[in-house]
Amino acid sequence: VQLQASGGGLVQAGGSLRLSCAASGRTFSSYAMGWFRQAPGKEREFVAAINWSGGSRYYADSVKDRFTISRDNAKNMVYLQMNSLKPEDTAVYYCAARTARWSDSWPGSYDYWGQGTQVTVSS
Repeated sequence: VQLQASGGGLVQAGGSLRLSCAASGRTFSSYAMGWFRQAPGKEREFVAAINWSGGSRYYADSVKDRFTISRDNAKNMVYLQMNSLKPEDTAVYYCAARTARWSDSWPGSYDYWGQGTQVTVSS
């Protein structure tokens, strides 16, 4: 599976961005997907995850009620809609695929990673 994340950029605090992750491979619809982020000098942290069907989603407390993860299995796409962005959301965002139907917040449980897309939120 190859993953390609896009949609990052520079936005003012309070603004919105939508990240996209395009996946290759016929088995995409059977994989759980996640979004993670890494700020300079910090460890990679969990942001959001979605199970294989899209029926189960969960979020880090820091982004709950502001971010929404979704997927379109017909298009092999995963999205992260980010609203009410804060300067502390600034990071490189990565999409990841897990060869299991159910998602997880631990980065080590994901098998494939995209290259990352930079999100910068100015105050």
